[in-house]
Amino acid sequence: MAEQHFDLIAIGGGSGGLSVVERAARHGARCALVESSRLGGTCVNVGCVPKKVMWYAAHLAHALDDAPGYGFRLDYFGFDWKKLKNARDAFVQGINEWYLGYLRDAGVELIRGFARFIGAHTLEVDGEHYTADHIVIATGGRPQVPPLPGAEFGMTSDGFFALQTCPPRVALVGSGYIAVELAGMLNALGSEVTLLVRKDHVLRPFDVMLREQLMERLREDGISVLTQTQVRAVVRLANGALSVHCDGQVSVLQVDALIWATGREPNTDALDLTVAGVMAQSDGVIPTDAYQNTNVPGVYAIGDVTERFHLTPVAIAASRRLADRLFGGQPERRLSYENIPTVVFTHPPIGTVGLTEEEARTRYGDAVKIYQTQFRPMYHAFTARQPHMVMKLVCIGPEEKIVGGHLIGEGADEILQGFAVAIRMGATKRDFDDTVAIHPTSAEEWVTMR
Repeated sequence: MAEQHFDLIAIGGGSGGLSVVERAARHGARCALVESSRLGGTCVNVGCVPKKVMWYAAHLAHALDDAPGYGFRLDYFGFDWKKLKNARDAFVQGINEWYLGYLRDAGVELIRGFARFIGAHTLEVDGEHYTADHIVIATGGRPQVPPLPGAEFGMTSDGFFALQTCPPRVALVGSGYIAVELAGMLNALGSEVTLLVRKDHVLRPFDVMLREQLMERLREDGISVLTQTQVRAVVRLANGALSVHCDGQVSVLQVDALIWATGREPNTDALDLTVAGVMAQSDGVIPTDAYQNTNVPGVYAIGDVTERFHLTPVAIAASRRLADRLFGGQPERRLSYENIPTVVFTHPPIGTVGLTEEEARTRYGDAVKIYQTQFRPMYHAFTARQPHMVMKLVCIGPEEKIVGGHLIGEGADEILQGFAVAIRMGATKRDFDDTVAIHPTSAEEWVTMR
């Protein structure tokens, strides 16, 4: 059987795979990308992009509630879920099609199908063999479903994007990004939402200030947050509703839809990694060094198949740097995984970069100094809702270098990006103090904290 040879093959047409082949091709490499489904991966199809569309819709729902405070009289006749879904799906399809042109313009060959290793540098895709000097594993992840009786009656975040109507009563199981984001969206768009949390808090890896503030906001918005609660079984009733049996604050909960948001696992089990000699952990995660190298020379892993930040911009950044290193004459090019900014699209949103207060105190002890402020944004001066914005700066040493920044409130998602640049560059509290404030804004509080 004839084999086609490439300089680089990426397995997976998500953010990581697309970015590495495009950048490598720009450097002159002959590249191919293997993908069996829609281009764009989780982010474009069942993640960031459609999620942000739904977040905007929920944000508008809150704005409609706020409008009377500004003198508007509104006749509000409800929300057309189906209309939004159709528009959202068409938007996503447009991105899928755009990526076809993206690959074509870059000169990258698209190979349709599922890839598996039949050697360290040889892949089989639907009976055809392909070899490459460099192979990048960027197959992403998939939602986990717990091994519980009746778990199949629930859905994952993928199922959320397939919903044809807004379910009247929803239970979400989980405490991370996906759980709290979907809870806020569904609540704002008309569902009665219950969030089932196994421990005491949502967003456990985040700064304690953010966790506590978000818990307050969720409950103020009418979301029932049940902590120390675990699902034991799910039963479908004759009327189509679900009976969720729990240990914890409730024993039985009846809902119309159940969404599992209990984590994700890497899509590596079908790759036959052992044939290539690539090491993977028992959960399917592929260990890599600082340069994305696996234990096999010329085989790399990027994005959600690794144990680092599972964020689209991180996968893109790591992929482009890898291509620069391999084909762009930049042998030391790599992504630094420090000071990665991220946003959680709750209501209001959360922004965070760098160390939490707890992490900083563990690492630097008494050298840590905290600045924190809480205020009501001017926007809410006339609204029925009165949420506060809270900000925290984590500083260290006599020069008060800023090693962490955390905020929750309207506009946090847009505010954080610029300040993340400053923190990454080593800004101190004095640098922030010496920056002229933009007034009146919420962002000015970053540079006026005392």
